[in-house]
Amino acid sequence: MLGFIVRPPHQLLSFLLCPGLQIPRLSVLCAQPRPRAMAISSSSWELPLVAVCQVTSTPDKQENFKTCAELVREAARLGACLAFLPEAFDFIARDPAETLRLSEPLGGNLLGEYTQLARECGLWLSLGGFHERGQDWEQTQKIYNCHVLLDNKGSVVATYRKTHLCDVEIPGQGPMCESNSTIPGPSLESPVSTPVGKIGLAICYDMRFPELSLALAQAGAEILTYPSAFGSVTGPAHWETKLKSPRKARSTDNPSTHPKAVFASIPYKDYVL
Repeated sequence: MLGFIVRPPHQLLSFLLCPGLQIPRLSVLCAQPRPRAMAISSSSWELPLVAVCQVTSTPDKQENFKTCAELVREAARLGACLAFLPEAFDFIARDPAETLRLSEPLGGNLLGEYTQLARECGLWLSLGGFHERGQDWEQTQKIYNCHVLLDNKGSVVATYRKTHLCDVEIPGQGPMCESNSTIPGPSLESPVSTPVGKIGLAICYDMRFPELSLALAQAGAEILTYPSAFGSVTGPAHWETKLKSPRKARSTDNPSTHPKAVFASIPYKDYVL
């Protein structure tokens, strides 16, 4: 799983790349919490910093946590106040049955380790896609794809459960149905005030539905996040189409708004947009 950074459109600009602040698997950016001051001045280094972390998830949750914790601690050392982790940061299983077996509730051990990590490092964490056993687990035996936002004290300040599940037909491979193991979330989450501005939470395939980003922007979101785990086939079909070719993107959906800051991951694909 590899992390991606996309330069946002000018009308929603909030992240500015800081030269010299990149290390392997971790990118640190200056953030302007308000879009009105666009110019970089001599005080640029006083702007809040955010970190975008790149990881390669496996079915080993503890090994994944070890990798993520290393990056989060490095982000804190560099002065970041918020770190973004991708969808499926907790694990990527080999099959749906293993996904369900490895899933946990929000009050489980794994999220507890991340809340402790946030407190230890004193920074906010965007956990881009947690395999969550909800309160209806016993009845449904299905999970939620949950974007969790922690503050610098380790408290859960927001959760968003992915509303648009990725049920697609992959040419030559057959259907990929996220809904086989996952329940769509019931609603959007209101934008959340953070040290870098108001963040609107979304996940992966949500980016195919611009009404969601429009609703978040109209609710006051200054930064839209799309942590993603697109594959080698779905990446070119969905991620690249949306972000590399605006003309193609406009042929598949409503061009009413675009993401302000996008963070995503594509397994086994090694390039940065």
